[in-house]
Amino acid sequence: MSISDINVWLGMTQNASEHGGLVDHMLGFVHWFMLVLFIGWSTFLAIAFYKFRASKNAKADYHGVRGHATTHIEIGVCIVEAILLLGFAFPLWHHQADEFPTGPDTVKIRAMGEKFLWNFQYSGNDKMLSTWDPRAISQANQTGRELTDPNGKDDFVNPGTMKLPLGRPVIIDVTSKDVIHNLALVPMRAAQDACPGVKAHMWFKPVKTGSWDIICGQLCGPGHAQMKAVLEVVETAEFDEWSKEQSNSAAAKSAAPAPLAAR
Repeated sequence: MSISDINVWLGMTQNASEHGGLVDHMLGFVHWFMLVLFIGWSTFLAIAFYKFRASKNAKADYHGVRGHATTHIEIGVCIVEAILLLGFAFPLWHHQADEFPTGPDTVKIRAMGEKFLWNFQYSGNDKMLSTWDPRAISQANQTGRELTDPNGKDDFVNPGTMKLPLGRPVIIDVTSKDVIHNLALVPMRAAQDACPGVKAHMWFKPVKTGSWDIICGQLCGPGHAQMKAVLEVVETAEFDEWSKEQSNSAAAKSAAPAPLAAR
């Protein structure tokens, strides 16, 4: 039995990212620690109810506890919580910051949230996302990409489904066109707020194929519960074939001459 087994007992979604093991280990330790605290404080409460019941203590004692045991326990809890922060969270942050992917196999995506759906723009064959301008968002340009940017000529948008390759790092720029949303990828142990006019980012490497729900982790309005998309991780060859086909199609549309205006 490992520390992370308690996460499975609590119904957590199976991890599907490279760094997720560190997250699960930290969460498992926190869950065990909270379970110990729950049992300990519940036992103390039961003893206090029994020991200081009215039938045995007819006269109230207004001075209360005179020892320092509870103070020492509270200090100990604070120390353990600090160890959890320094010992687990900082190494995880170090991993995410210092190992930021820059290689040619990196997949770059822009996730645009709106009430109440997600649109995903892919960088296409050139591996370069176009620049974007929130003022350029329209019915025909859902992600606000700069249509004159040469890096965006082969970019394509896949609404409602984020398709990713197995074993390759993924960088996602996250933003919103209306209110604050949150792109929550639970199996990847990753989430990022989507704020209007702000480009935030997150990255991870999928290590397991499958299909899961993408949810909005920020209460964003009456349709919040229905703001879902699909996260799909497929084999690299399948992703490359799909991405190349979509990118070529987008590039062909960009190169096509604009239709003449009706007289």
